Amino acid sequence: MSTPTAPRPPGPQPAGPQPVGSQAAGPSSAGSRPAGARRARRHDPGRRDRLIDAALTVIAERGVAGTTHREIARVADVPLGSMTYHFTSLDEVLAEAFTRHADAVARVFDERLSAAADRDAAVEAVIALVSDDLLGAQDDLVLSVELYAAAARNPALRAVTQAWMARSRQALERHFDATTARELDALIEGLVLHSALSTDPMTPEQIRHAIHRYLR
Repeated sequence: MSTPTAPRPPGPQPAGPQPVGSQAAGPSSAGSRPAGARRARRHDPGRRDRLIDAALTVIAERGVAGTTHREIARVADVPLGSMTYHFTSLDEVLAEAFTRHADAVARVFDERLSAAADRDAAVEAVIALVSDDLLGAQDDLVLSVELYAAAARNPALRAVTQAWMARSRQALERHFDATTARELDALIEGLVLHSALSTDPMTPEQIRHAIHRYLR
């Protein structure tokens, strides 16, 4: 006869052998999360705004032709998916970026012409606007030229330039009649384009002479 097996005492039993490669269950390590759980999205309410600023930086450096979703995301230091999350297309990004640029320039028009006490002061304000503001910053000058060129083919951007011109004329009409304001605005744009494209741009004194000659 075989010897009867002694009954096991109650309580925890010793663990049996585990399959090779397995690990005992225990608390999850720091930073881990259950499989399938989503990573919490970082709260970044200013991301869309930064992407528009980054688009202006890329346009100034590479031109509209060299501006891509990937390059804008790189400059803004955000994931590429942020571009399609915040914008429906690259055209929308360009329109918003150029609108921001145009609004900034239009504000300078407003400030210069609002501060002029009379017509003579307004003439000096226009001269300073061209020589110091519009031609003073190379990136802004390049952005203006890029906008002009892109608007020639893109109706959405042409709407941006039209709104910009309307606002500029409105500022000029503080001191000049509507016809003069429209023609003066065209002269200002011509002076900007000439300076951007010429290898021998007009000097500040030549710009002063041109504006005085037209407004005398």
